[in-house]
Amino acid sequence: MRTQRWALGLSSAASFMVVLDMLVVATALSSIRRDLGASLAQLEWTVNAYTLSFAVLLLTGAALGDRFGRRRMFAAGLGLFTAASAACALAPSAGALVAARAVQGAGAAVVMPLALATLNAAFPPERRGWATGVYGGVTGLAGVVGPVVGGAVAQGLAWEWIFWLNLPVGLAAIPLVLTRTAEHRGAPARVDLPGLVLAAAAAFGLTWSLVRGDLVAAAAGLAAAVAFVAWERRAAAPMLPLRLFRSRPFAAGNVAIFFVNAALTGAIFFLAQMWQESYGQSPLAAGLRLLPIGVAPLLLAPRAGAWADRFGERSLIVAGGVVLAAALAWLAADPAFPVAAPALVGLGITLAVPAATRAVVSRVAPPEMAKASGTFSTLRQLGGAFGVAAAGAAFAGGAAPVCGLMAALALGGAAGGLLLERRQRLEPLVQADGRQQPA
Repeated sequence: MRTQRWALGLSSAASFMVVLDMLVVATALSSIRRDLGASLAQLEWTVNAYTLSFAVLLLTGAALGDRFGRRRMFAAGLGLFTAASAACALAPSAGALVAARAVQGAGAAVVMPLALATLNAAFPPERRGWATGVYGGVTGLAGVVGPVVGGAVAQGLAWEWIFWLNLPVGLAAIPLVLTRTAEHRGAPARVDLPGLVLAAAAAFGLTWSLVRGDLVAAAAGLAAAVAFVAWERRAAAPMLPLRLFRSRPFAAGNVAIFFVNAALTGAIFFLAQMWQESYGQSPLAAGLRLLPIGVAPLLLAPRAGAWADRFGERSLIVAGGVVLAAALAWLAADPAFPVAAPALVGLGITLAVPAATRAVVSRVAPPEMAKASGTFSTLRQLGGAFGVAAAGAAFAGGAAPVCGLMAALALGGAAGGLLLERRQRLEPLVQADGRQQPA
């Protein structure tokens, strides 16, 4: 029982820290810009460097834990994340901050999958649902308070402290992980290095092309993406098993989460800057304006799974995408930025995200569950990077073009939901060898 409590506490604390750092910078970016003389593009990369390295290395982090021991790699990931946080706080320039954020994202990519694996290994099946519920609640809380914490710290102390705060948590957690949790290994997994390099090149090239308007980078990114798909189709141990996309719910859920998270993350990045730069609000005030986004997920997320059972994944994804698009369109049309619109943003993601998650993980065979979850998380983070880059590309036009573009991306998420069958039916499970097993 004591081991279970330690596993739950340490996994939840690690997840809270990682998710908090995704959003805590949003309301501190204006302070960073003034202090380091950063350009808009550099501000975008302060977010995207973290998100891209996190997304591209997620599946690799899980594979390293299976091979070298999950406890050992969990502690190593915390060490890398903590050291990179110190480097962020000490960064003398915007370029150094971006580089440190990329390393921080790499540490997060090791921490997140192994925190959840540690939690699942510590609890028996009959108590695992309760434990993951607590874990999910703590993780969700980080998403709610992230912009507020960032604004409060940047306004009350200095932006560097949003990174210094990670040090005591990380330094305390590392020895506790090594001494209070059990070691586990999964099936030895080969690291798909060619796939990793091609995926990183594709994500970087395409994101750079949006931020800089660089056609050469766009062409290089597309070429790397095509090469990645070609490699993954014939790789013995692919980092992204393309055979899983033969399942219609799996493909639809991943399309939906990419566009929904693109709209959400892009909107948060833009609105936090707009409220400070154009409307003269403080970092804390900007964070408080974003706080309503977290109300619906906090109150309604526990019921979302039951709604998916009752109404079907298709209905919830489509409804969530449409509500999210309507909220962002309202923000585009009303320069007063009504408080109700961010609350509707939260309602939209509360409807869409759990249903998309369920669509992805419910139709794969158990041996493929980890890769399916990792693929979903990867595309979710890549969507966030795409949304920030797209928002930055439209930033000069003001609120209406950016929020309108984010609304269009949200409708892309709703379109992903439309790929699902109108009536729920059981599809064959996609097995590791590509064959289909009747449900």
